[in-house]
Amino acid sequence: MVSNSTSGALCYHCKKPLQLPEGPVGRKETCPSCLNDVRVCYNCKNYDAKAYNECREVQADRVVDKAKSNFCDYFSLGGNGGGGADGTREDALKKLNDLFK
Repeated sequence: MVSNSTSGALCYHCKKPLQLPEGPVGRKETCPSCLNDVRVCYNCKNYDAKAYNECREVQADRVVDKAKSNFCDYFSLGGNGGGGADGTREDALKKLNDLFK
């Protein structure tokens, strides 16, 4: 499922909010600020630098160039601009500390 819920979505390259038209994110969609491709792994909510093939979706095909537009069926516009993980450093530390309680 392809989604473009742009509320809070940031461009992976310039970190500015993405203001896109309604509907699915197309392969030719570009960031209005820096003109980089939008439909790229770095802008996907499934992107995770620590995951196998840098993707949390296990059924997704491998994409070599994560900064180039692609045809991934599992693309869903993320909101963190390529961070690969939701939350803050404090959230991560809290989760880590909770493991040892």
